[in-house]
Amino acid sequence: MTALETPPRAARVAPVAGPRRPRRYGKALLYVALVAGAVPTLLPFVWLVRSALMQDAQMFVAPPEWIPSPFQWDNFTEALTAQPFWLYFVNTVVIAVISVLGTVLTCSVAAFSFSRLRWRGRNVAFAVLLSGVMLPYAVTLIPTFVMWQELGALDTFVPLTVPSWFAGAGGGVFNVFLLRQFFLTIPFELDEAAYIDGASPWRVFWTIVMPLSKPAIVVVTIFTFIGTWNDFLGPLLYLNDEEKYTLSLGLASFQSTYLTQWGYLMAASAAVIAPIIALFFFLQRYFIEGVTLTGIKN
Repeated sequence: MTALETPPRAARVAPVAGPRRPRRYGKALLYVALVAGAVPTLLPFVWLVRSALMQDAQMFVAPPEWIPSPFQWDNFTEALTAQPFWLYFVNTVVIAVISVLGTVLTCSVAAFSFSRLRWRGRNVAFAVLLSGVMLPYAVTLIPTFVMWQELGALDTFVPLTVPSWFAGAGGGVFNVFLLRQFFLTIPFELDEAAYIDGASPWRVFWTIVMPLSKPAIVVVTIFTFIGTWNDFLGPLLYLNDEEKYTLSLGLASFQSTYLTQWGYLMAASAAVIAPIIALFFFLQRYFIEGVTLTGIKN
């Protein structure tokens, strides 16, 4: 038999059978554990949806009923027309977009300075910045309100958007920390090669660091968008004109001291959280990647 001929079937070596059953059992147990953990997490959302399709008297019966009978589809149309929710939606989108742009830009620039540039006192300045995380929001609430009042910015979107353009304001400290940890995972050899070719730090930031940091930027975008979308205290403090109300204030209008329109409130709440769910499912791959890779290197 020549070297090019195939050996007889009997002489062929049979592949070694691996431990497939234990792997299958382990994967099945993993899926069972994930489902068991997801059920209590999804239970409040299921309760919200079923309540949005029920009459008020049917929501609180004991034992609870999970299937509406009959389905109250009118709750959605009545809830979205009882208040100018489309106007509230536009106001919330404007605030969220401006806040996301300011947070991503300024926090990424600050994180680039703390992670990729070498300057005296960098670590001390970063430690001082992190100390802002330990300062409760309620401590600065009154001084901040007085400041905006003196500047004549009450009943405008300025107090809700301008702080996002300063990296350390609000939740920006956490975003700076998150982006800094991700930037440290990028090899410094890329920066050095760019500097040898005559690139400036600003060019390195835009052409090297930012394109390689899409997962972390998506994480910051999602966190900022959700925080702005669900913010209730900020609009409640600074907005007085109903034409400037956000969705969170619109939802609160269904509650009063003596009466709560539960059907309308649940239906409007389900409609309000729908964009957040859609955003997460659209960006979940980048979100999980960013959370996984952030903090690998200190």
